[in-house]
Amino acid sequence: MRHLVTSDIHLGNHFSRGRQFTTMLQRLNSSITLVLAGDIVDAPGGLLSKDDLAALDAIRKRASNEQVIWIEGNHDKGYRPEESGNIQFVDSYALDKRLYIVHGDKFVGIKMFRNSLFLKIFKLFHNLRILFGANPVHVADYAKKFHVLYDFLRRKMMNCAVEYGHEKNFKAVACGHVHFAEDTIHKGIRYINLGSWTEATNYCLLVNEEKMELITIEDAMQDSEWFTTELSYNEVEMVK
Repeated sequence: MRHLVTSDIHLGNHFSRGRQFTTMLQRLNSSITLVLAGDIVDAPGGLLSKDDLAALDAIRKRASNEQVIWIEGNHDKGYRPEESGNIQFVDSYALDKRLYIVHGDKFVGIKMFRNSLFLKIFKLFHNLRILFGANPVHVADYAKKFHVLYDFLRRKMMNCAVEYGHEKNFKAVACGHVHFAEDTIHKGIRYINLGSWTEATNYCLLVNEEKMELITIEDAMQDSEWFTTELSYNEVEMVK
């Protein structure tokens, strides 16, 4: 069975690429299980744009014919879109012992930062700098400028994910949450981070019986075994 895994779409956030996500989903071939690894919606109860609503509708339509797994993240925990139908909502998803998929916020060492006073102050500072004319970017993208802190958080989650993989005898662990796409071997476990849809380059993990490949959405959509070829990825910007 083939799986496409992606994460952190953050529908409702100004920086979410909901239209590109919808195009990707509409072109995804049948008989492929879609796994959404958390933070699909940025703020439950918040306003959603036309593009965001279209993305949710595309997920619902996909679930009516193909398997769709929605893993809860810290942003969308407990959220259920209207008429969610056959979408399967779970805390995590595993392909035997080959791959364990989870959003990532559950790992020890991440939650204390998510609710810390420091993070609240950081977000306030980020919003103020945009208010006063700084280049608008997603707060996670801005945080990457603080390399020491950001790398500490990223490595902390990697270590926790790998420890969990060892404990449960998984060969690989895939997460989102930190908005940093990477694919590496750490302490004998393959660690994959799926990146996010709030930045210019978006990623997915393609999984079949032979291999797992972390790849950009744009490159993935060139493969006719996974996607139809009706539109190029960048042409979605021209579709109104």
